[in-house]
Amino acid sequence: MLEKILACLPYYCRGTVVKGFGRGSKELGIPTANFPEVVVENLPRDLPTGIYYGWAQVDKEEVHKMVMSVGWNPYYHNEKKSMETHVIHHFPSDFYGQQLSVVMLGYIRGEENFSSLDALIEAINNDISIAKLELEKESMLRYKSDRYFTKVTDSIQEIDKPWSNGTDPPASQGSNL
Repeated sequence: MLEKILACLPYYCRGTVVKGFGRGSKELGIPTANFPEVVVENLPRDLPTGIYYGWAQVDKEEVHKMVMSVGWNPYYHNEKKSMETHVIHHFPSDFYGQQLSVVMLGYIRGEENFSSLDALIEAINNDISIAKLELEKESMLRYKSDRYFTKVTDSIQEIDKPWSNGTDPPASQGSNL
């Protein structure tokens, strides 16, 4: 499975933040930004569900560490696959409708169910700690200043469409490598 994951990473995607289930901030105390279905549907087929880490940028602001859940969230019995990004930064307000750009760089663990909300929160906090440590590695830090983040566009062609692994999309398409 690790080979499948590594073949898909790094994975770049960008989309408009949409309202999710409203559980991140309210139930978990860990706010998440959700991608629209079109971004989720365009994930590589070989990318397993689970918890990933990388870098994220809201609009053209600073780039921050992030941890992302990709999958069905079994604790909540979701019927739709989702990509829920926790940007490891305190934002004064939500950013629905704004552009979120991420690069997924590493895999923490597979998706799993939990016996209680407390166990889920503990696992998420552990995932955040792992992401913070992993992203301090030199091989990961270089992505913080990746051209992908410095070349954020206002073009609607590049919003809500993923980039696959690689560093620069074709100029004509702006979305898929």
